[in-house]
Amino acid sequence: MVTSQKSRTLTISLPENFADQLEKMAAQEGRDPSDLLMEGIKRVILDRVHRSLEVGRAEARARGGDKYTEDDVERLVHEVRAEMAAEREVQSKLTA
Repeated sequence: MVTSQKSRTLTISLPENFADQLEKMAAQEGRDPSDLLMEGIKRVILDRVHRSLEVGRAEARARGGDKYTEDDVERLVHEVRAEMAAEREVQSKLTA
């Protein structure tokens, strides 16, 4: 099944030589320059997400968080979800 995503048009300015290289690469690959830009942007976003996760993992290790077992994680997730559900119920009663 193919799903369509909404998109927005953004206008960017590139140095002339960069734009020329982009158009040349796109032509060589039979692709649209926008596709190449989108691919590059996705890589930057993924790289930043991975770096952020690594920072979080390092912080967790520093706090001893790497000592949790899978069962601990399951239990903690269940506890947090139950707390969030209870908070939502209280909020809904307050706004009713």
